Amino acid sequence: MHVAVACDHAGFPGKEAVCRRLRALGHDVLDLGVHSTDPVDYPDIAAAACAAVRDGRAERAVILCGSGAGAAIVANKHAGIRAAVCHDTYSAHQVVEHDDVNVLCLGARVVGPALIDELVGAFTAARFSGEERHARRLEKIDALDRGRG
Repeated sequence: MHVAVACDHAGFPGKEAVCRRLRALGHDVLDLGVHSTDPVDYPDIAAAACAAVRDGRAERAVILCGSGAGAAIVANKHAGIRAAVCHDTYSAHQVVEHDDVNVLCLGARVVGPALIDELVGAFTAARFSGEERHARRLEKIDALDRGRG
């Protein structure tokens, strides 16, 4: 799977752990930066990751910021993107299985390298269940996306 990875300055300390784990799992990593702790605005890096998913350069993305919340807010403003903050392994796979989430948002100030490994593994191993009730709910979400362009 092609996975885009992006972070702001607060997420930078966790980005290498994400990239390392993705590669160890056999995924191709599209590293969209940043490459230092110099301050940047998280909306810019989240938008870059979402663009990679929307234009097909990546099937999924992982975005890191301080808490994960800012990245998720921005990501969910993009039509076709379904993003969630997950700091536990159940949520990291369940959001894909039930909600077809394609962007995982992590708080680098919240989770450490060992938990990052588990979260990235659970997220990338999960597949959308396709169950009727979940598909019906996704259609309602897609309708909202169509309404805003």
